[in-house]
Amino acid sequence: MRNVFENNSPHAHFSWKNLGDIEEGRGDLGEEMPVLVYRLMQYTMLDVLSQSLGLEKANEFFRAAGHLAGTEYAKNTLNLQLDFDGFLSGLQKSLKDLKIGILRMESFNADTGAILLTIGQDLDCSGLPVTYENVCVYDEGFLSGILETYTGRKCAVREVDCWASGDRVCRFEAVMTETPA
Repeated sequence: MRNVFENNSPHAHFSWKNLGDIEEGRGDLGEEMPVLVYRLMQYTMLDVLSQSLGLEKANEFFRAAGHLAGTEYAKNTLNLQLDFDGFLSGLQKSLKDLKIGILRMESFNADTGAILLTIGQDLDCSGLPVTYENVCVYDEGFLSGILETYTGRKCAVREVDCWASGDRVCRFEAVMTETPA
């Protein structure tokens, strides 16, 4: 018999299969929804976490959640067996098809593993008021999780330009290390 006092809710621990059968469950409404709804969830969650834990800690949790999402996204939707050009092309197509954003690689240094990426029309921030801050910490973790899953190496990603800081695209610097992910 299940102990009702244990906290073992399957929703407390992420699993790709717990995302469910969206097509079956949402019937006539389907898989798409306005960006407004996504941002409403994201920024109210950030507000609650920031009020409780402080902005720095809230951002740390958002980055960690993005990392988990990126890792699972890569494992479940991307072809990880392709060479780097093929992988990047598949990632660009996937992000565009899901209307997450338009990914471009501005530079890649094969010797250091440093990558400079941009995301245009970003789901998280494009169209936000300019507040002179970089707000895409979830994306930092998301990209880090994707790149770590593909390369098998630790990858630190930081946003250096953002729509909310006054730029027209979000720009991310990714630095690979030799440390296994």
